[in-house]
Amino acid sequence: MKRPTIADIAKAAGVSKGAVSYALNGRPGVAESTRRRILEIAQGLGWAPSSAARALSDGRAGALGLVIDRPARMLAAEPYFMHLLAGIEAALTGSPFALLLQVTDNASAELDTYRRWWAERRVDGVLLVDLRVDDPRVPLLAEMGLPAVVLGGPDGVGGLPCVWTDDGVAMTEVLRYLAALGHRRVVRVAGPPEFVHTRTRTNAFEAEAVALGLDATTVHADYSDEGAAVVVRRILTAGDAPTAMVFDNDVMAVAALGVAQELGLPVPERLSLIAWDDSTLCRLVRPALTAVRRPIYERGTDAVRLLLAAIAGERPADVRTEQPVLVARASTGRRH
Repeated sequence: MKRPTIADIAKAAGVSKGAVSYALNGRPGVAESTRRRILEIAQGLGWAPSSAARALSDGRAGALGLVIDRPARMLAAEPYFMHLLAGIEAALTGSPFALLLQVTDNASAELDTYRRWWAERRVDGVLLVDLRVDDPRVPLLAEMGLPAVVLGGPDGVGGLPCVWTDDGVAMTEVLRYLAALGHRRVVRVAGPPEFVHTRTRTNAFEAEAVALGLDATTVHADYSDEGAAVVVRRILTAGDAPTAMVFDNDVMAVAALGVAQELGLPVPERLSLIAWDDSTLCRLVRPALTAVRRPIYERGTDAVRLLLAAIAGERPADVRTEQPVLVARASTGRRH
């Protein structure tokens, strides 16, 4: 189907193309009755403004960018990003902006994506996920003047507005809960150490373990089920295995449950498991997984709201989301 043009609208309305342009762009020069008639005809023909033309006229691309630097295979299995994207799309519904999503496989490719987007005027602003320690994206975006909002922080955002959740408080609650159940040796399987949220959780984990007198250790994995299974199998077959384990996402926790069953370790009688983010996976497995529930969907909607404000020239304040909630289920129990 041929895309309707201003010339088509002018012909149908019996006016000049200039009059149509004035009417569609809200400029003076046509009678109000003529403007309404032109707008009705344009709507009936299915006309929509060209994003390329709009970018030339007002510098707006009508798009927000999101780069996720994770292998596509891992991303497909990660419920966190599905919830996040749902929140982002919900916030964009009815707005003139769309989401431009790019998946990369290394940090350099992500930086190149931002440079290309800005040079080609593909996006009006970007959402940053997986904030890293000394993150090179922060100074790059500031240098380019590209509006951005960080989903993470508040440390390390370099003055960029951010939407953040207090993971440190959640980790403290997790350890106190396990200590109350009688657990003294706890291993946490964390995500990559270069992420700020990993460091935040690690610092809280280690500090609270000292305060409670626990034997607590953090090991790192890549968020995947395969990677977690290798790590968990090594831990559980070594001497002095833990009685409780905490995981930085639900995919790794589900993998750990499978390894425990493979080794004949009943959960929670011999091993208690706690996941992070509380997706549907946690409720479907047996025993159902105790998990830290975070407002992921709301993080997406809040981040879009802040980014649109930044694009409009405002200086939006950081948003601290509601506190995470520890949801106790059958995968945790008293130490036997």
